[in-house]
Amino acid sequence: MLSPGQRLRALREEFGYTIRDVEAASIKIAGRHRNEDFAIAISRLSDIETKGVIPSIYRLYTLATIYRRDIRELMSWYGIDLNDMAADLDAIDPPKSHIAEALAPATMMEMPLRMDPGFDERRTCNLGRLIERWGTVPAAFLRNFAKTEFTYAYIGTEDLTMYPILPPGAFLQIDESKNEVVNGAWRSEYERPIYFVETREGHTCSWCAVKNQQLVLQPHPLSPVPVRVLSYPKDAEIIGQVVGVAMKLGDWSPSEPASNVRGPAQLR
Repeated sequence: MLSPGQRLRALREEFGYTIRDVEAASIKIAGRHRNEDFAIAISRLSDIETKGVIPSIYRLYTLATIYRRDIRELMSWYGIDLNDMAADLDAIDPPKSHIAEALAPATMMEMPLRMDPGFDERRTCNLGRLIERWGTVPAAFLRNFAKTEFTYAYIGTEDLTMYPILPPGAFLQIDESKNEVVNGAWRSEYERPIYFVETREGHTCSWCAVKNQQLVLQPHPLSPVPVRVLSYPKDAEIIGQVVGVAMKLGDWSPSEPASNVRGPAQLR
């Protein structure tokens, strides 16, 4: 298997560039950005190609531009694959709720390609046993199935607003087209829409009501978080409605007694 440096050299030779050609082009790019870090001297390029020297992020950008390649491909040659980011997200649990944008750069993902013919969506089952084959699929391919615009969010470990329905650490799918509060007589708490809201203090999820240009953020009755009333839309924006939830059961516990846990507006 070729080393990253050997691959870069093969690209250079494929285009018919000399080392001096690459240096000259890099100087132009550095001049356009007014940053000498983009420039690659002849000696440095030689070290990158033959001695395993790892290029800086600026020089990697320069090489990707000169060789007309996606910089993510060059990064993967050095062991940084953005498609692995999803698996690394559990390295730390952010205390505050937020929009999850880390997966946007992913170009490929693993997903079920074939299901057992006996799969019945009406019945509870072990989904893993019903997946006959997994495969790598381009992320762009999944756009064909999109019917609405979705945002993906994460509930921070200190956000107890909708606990226990939406426990801290859960991932949410937000339908941005449903960004207006719907009023109604709900038969249960599970029917009442939950909205993902951005405030001056950050993001949170809650039941909502709009009264006299004020947005009432109603937490779950079992939550220690108090009701909040914010000027709307001046101090709060409804991003959309929660339409999907992914969470682990039995994997979260409060770091302090619930009576002492503060709401999102008080977290510092």
